[in-house]
Amino acid sequence: MIKVIKSAKVYCPEYVGIKDVVIVGNKIEGIYDEIEVPQDFINIEVIDGEGKLLVPGFIDSHVHITGGGGEGGFNTRTPEIKLSDLIYGGVTTVVGVTGTDGVTRNIVTLLPSVYSLEEQGVTAYCYTGSYDVPPIKTLTSSVKEDIMLVEKIIGLGEIAICDHRGSQPSFEKFLSVVAEARVGGLLSGKAGVVNVHLGDGIGKFNYLFRLSEESEIPIEQILPTHVNRTLSLLKEAIKYTRIGGNIDLTTSSNIDCLDEDEYRAGLAIKYLLDNGVSIEQITFSSDGNGSMPVFNDKKELIGLEICSVGTLFREIKYAISIGVAFEDAIKVVTSNVARILHLNEKGEIAPGKDADLLLIDEEKLEIEWVVSKGKILMEFGKPTVKGNFE
Repeated sequence: MIKVIKSAKVYCPEYVGIKDVVIVGNKIEGIYDEIEVPQDFINIEVIDGEGKLLVPGFIDSHVHITGGGGEGGFNTRTPEIKLSDLIYGGVTTVVGVTGTDGVTRNIVTLLPSVYSLEEQGVTAYCYTGSYDVPPIKTLTSSVKEDIMLVEKIIGLGEIAICDHRGSQPSFEKFLSVVAEARVGGLLSGKAGVVNVHLGDGIGKFNYLFRLSEESEIPIEQILPTHVNRTLSLLKEAIKYTRIGGNIDLTTSSNIDCLDEDEYRAGLAIKYLLDNGVSIEQITFSSDGNGSMPVFNDKKELIGLEICSVGTLFREIKYAISIGVAFEDAIKVVTSNVARILHLNEKGEIAPGKDADLLLIDEEKLEIEWVVSKGKILMEFGKPTVKGNFE
């Protein structure tokens, strides 16, 4: 099936003008100034892109697709993500993580959900491991083997440091598991990225700075997330980018009652850019379907909310509203993520890339069309498919 998206303002993510984009099967065939679609020739579906922005589909690199939470007991476990949640959020590629609970939610339970989402129309990957260092459970005998031998496992994460819910690993244990992930990635042609959950403990980025100073492992092997949870952590993140590191901002937050020291992602990206951080070093992820626990000073759970993949676009729009350029804002959920995770067919509008595309109403800044691997998952603001049990 051939599809032609006509007369859209195309962001690859760099803006290239008003163009026609041709999709053949699940790939982008080309970008043209204008295509004349012949009548009564072959079955060609034409999508009117006038007045719309065409961007790559979003890549969310940190989603609890099997649910998360549980810090307040079994009744605080959050539910598994629904396909429609991803579609409404414009997410065409998702990377699954487990989290605090590495016992009942681990790579054995995560991987089938990855395959399920893939079969339902989006692209899905996952990390092996959980908060614990070393992981409580891997699919094979090691992190290295998981990454090497299982196609959908692209790295290790989210391992937790500086957090009272983590396993409080020594630096030596941390370094060893990062090295495993790196070698597994090298031997399999994957990124082998280590997704590091940074808590608000006193250590902050110390282990990551030590890794840079005391080992041969490139700093790009690590993608620390939640760095906008406090201003002091955000300032440490700036220092981390100065030595070549990449950082991930979490978009899920209750923007109506932020902690005094917390920065919402849309504001944090502006703060980072104003302080000289390159846009190429910044990514967004949602922490979707993870829990947003609220603890008191005694580290006791006093409240719980659920993170949403829909916050990715919410924070992109907020960043744009306070002066971040549109093409910079969308890089943090498209080309930057694809480059860091070595997802070479994703994150750009270019010939030969996967046909993962969003059409956004230019005036309202609302997602109206979602195309994933050449298949239309949303049109005119309404999903055309749902998960099997929705």
